[in-house]
This record gives sequence, C-alpha cells and structure tokens, in this order.
Amino acid sequence: MRSFDEIHAISADRHGGPEALEAKLSKPDPDVTELPEDRWLSVMTKCIFQAGFNWKVIEAKWDGFEEVFHGFDPGACAFMSEDEFDRILSDTRVVRNGAKLATVRANAAFLMELRDQGGAGQVLGGWPSADYTGLLEMLKKRGSRLGGNTGQYAMRFAGRDSFILSQDVTARLIAEGVIDKPAASKTALKAVQAAFNEWMQQSGRSLTEISRVLALSC
Repeated sequence: MRSFDEIHAISADRHGGPEALEAKLSKPDPDVTELPEDRWLSVMTKCIFQAGFNWKVIEAKWDGFEEVFHGFDPGACAFMSEDEFDRILSDTRVVRNGAKLATVRANAAFLMELRDQGGAGQVLGGWPSADYTGLLEMLKKRGSRLGGNTGQYAMRFAGRDSFILSQDVTARLIAEGVIDKPAASKTALKAVQAAFNEWMQQSGRSLTEISRVLALSC
C-alpha cells in the first residue's frame, strides 16, 4: 500500500499540482456535533430520495419536502398520523414513492432514540473517525434505508468526517491491495477502515480529505 504522500502526489499530478488539488478538497464541519435533529433528518431523507432518482429533480422539489414534513421536526414526523401520511402520498410537492416517504417516520423515531445517548449531533457527529465503519453499520441496522452509499452520502452532506466508497475511491483501494473488489463484507470494510486509519496517522488529515484525494487519484 502506498503512503498517503505518494497517493497525494499522484492526485496532484493529475489535477494541476498540489495547490490546485488542495482547492478541490473539502473538510468536515467542525461544528457538526451542534447540527440539530431536523437537519440530520432532512439530509438523510434527501440522500434516500437521491438514490435511484435524478438529483436535480429531488433538489427542485426540496422546498416542498420541507413544507410537507414540517421542516423535518422529528416529533412531528415520528408521530404522524396515518391520515396525514396518506395525504402526503398524493401530495405533488414531494416525490410520491411510498416506501421512501415511510422512512421519514422511521428515521425521525431513530433520531429521537439517540437522545438517550446524548443526541444525534453527539452520536452521529461525534462518532470516532477511526471507527467510521462502525457508525455505518449502526446506521444500516437502526436507520431506515441508510445502508451502503446512502448512509455514507448522508454523513458527508451533513458535514461529519467521512469517506465515500465511490467507484474512484474503490478503484484506488483495489490498486493499493486493500481490497480486491467493492467492499461489502465486514472483513472488507475492516480492511478499508484500517487503511484509512493508517493514512490519517501518516498525514494528520481527515477521512473526508483522504477520501477526496483517493478519488482524484484515478
């Protein structure tokens, strides 16, 4: 496995030098632990709907989603009546996919459950980066439709430190011998986490930055 500096050099060479590469990197939000519950629910829902749909369509309708779901207030969403949910199923302000709309109630309840552990901001935003795959596993088990790339994108868009196992990141991990195919098993994800942890130690950078460097190296 190459060192982070070697992979950074590959990415810089492909993108106009170190300064140009740095301009393309993003960093996690240092205040992500303060993100309120309704914004966690909003970003989760948006990522769930973006999976398999045209992102521009979802973005164009997002103000409608916010209106229909009361600004994604967890209490209002978790305790939504069946009559209200039935009305939403026919509301043209949202994408009328019943299975995905139902995740709003389920994930609102999930976020409220996290209050006993310090709240969504502390649990999701404060989860140790060195065990990021543990967070992804928890989202998959306790959340609704938050497994795979959906959970990864939700964490990235919320601003927490994260990696996304995109096609390019996966290609770099395969090239470095970390995995031999897209990571789906617990064993493969453990190997991915170990590689990112080593690169974090070498570079002092976040998962978010390292993930982008890996993606831009391909």
